[in-house]
Amino acid sequence: FCLILFLLAAIKLLVPLRSTTHSLTYIYTAFSKPVELPGIHEFTAMGLLDNRMIDYYDSTIQKKVPKQDWMKERLQQEYWDKGTQSRQSKQQWFKVNIDILMNRMKQSSTETHVLQWMVGCEGDEDEHGNLQFKRGINMYNYDGNDFLGFDDEHQVWVAAADAAVLTKRKWDEVTALKDYTKGYLEKECMEWMKIFLKYSKMQLRDASPPEVHVFTTKAKQSSIVVLTCLATGFYPKEITLNIRRNGRILNKEDGVKSSGVRPNHDDTFQRRDYVEILRSDTAEYTCEVIHPGSNMHKEKTWGKSHSYHRLPPLDGTHFAIHIGAAAVSGLLFVIMTFSVVFFAWHERKGIFSKYILFMMSLLRNI
Repeated sequence: FCLILFLLAAIKLLVPLRSTTHSLTYIYTAFSKPVELPGIHEFTAMGLLDNRMIDYYDSTIQKKVPKQDWMKERLQQEYWDKGTQSRQSKQQWFKVNIDILMNRMKQSSTETHVLQWMVGCEGDEDEHGNLQFKRGINMYNYDGNDFLGFDDEHQVWVAAADAAVLTKRKWDEVTALKDYTKGYLEKECMEWMKIFLKYSKMQLRDASPPEVHVFTTKAKQSSIVVLTCLATGFYPKEITLNIRRNGRILNKEDGVKSSGVRPNHDDTFQRRDYVEILRSDTAEYTCEVIHPGSNMHKEKTWGKSHSYHRLPPLDGTHFAIHIGAAAVSGLLFVIMTFSVVFFAWHERKGIFSKYILFMMSLLRNI
């Protein structure tokens, strides 16, 4: 249950950002003991660029690996070797500190507890392509509840739980720790974001246009039908979808509902908008889809008879995703979000490597 609460919080933090905003975010997640569930590891780590997985590590494979082709091509093997060593040491660090927190809170070792650390930054991109720091994220979560966070503006640690007050007082007394933390969030993290965005340009140039389908289905009342527009298989995720009646764009007040942009399991996205209308309505209804990433602008029209028909066959995995739109897409979304919860840091020479070494030694007593 605690994990579900944390997942919900993560969803709020990691919702799709504006097209001019970029993010680089990492999280460590560790359990106090092995969890006997498929796909869940005692320690897991991954990194996200604009909410897209770029690297991965878990306690089973014991290796940091790239999740994007451009990461594999641009970063040398030495980077991955050092990253593996770093995450192995972090795995041990988390194990030590979970024990400390369990003892502090007088919790039973027979129960399963989880400690998580989310860190990253967001930046706004102007019309010239320059990135400006927007905000930093540095927060700890224990058993699904907020534990401790860093207020970057005021440069203080904020305790979200009584058990975190001791840690807050200890860390607030160390000026170097606060300086390193602020320096990473505002400078080091932003530098890495710029580098990774540059490396990913080739992938962005290979944008995928959406497949657009319109179809009509029955409603609960026989006098009403549901007009649905599906756009699927597109990348990147920024897209505009409008349902028009005789040229006028319908909105929420007109009853338009949307699934929002959801992930397909092949790293593309889908979105489905729909509206209920009278079956006797003879107005012209069209679906307009604008996908800036692939420079595509397409419109499709529903037939005026509004007869029921099935969705035209989609190719490959997109067809399977549509058939189980409510179930499969929802499940994939939850799985992806759950994966988002398990991700970690990059290491490099400079401020951040000093910050990590300093913090690891300090946090032996969280």
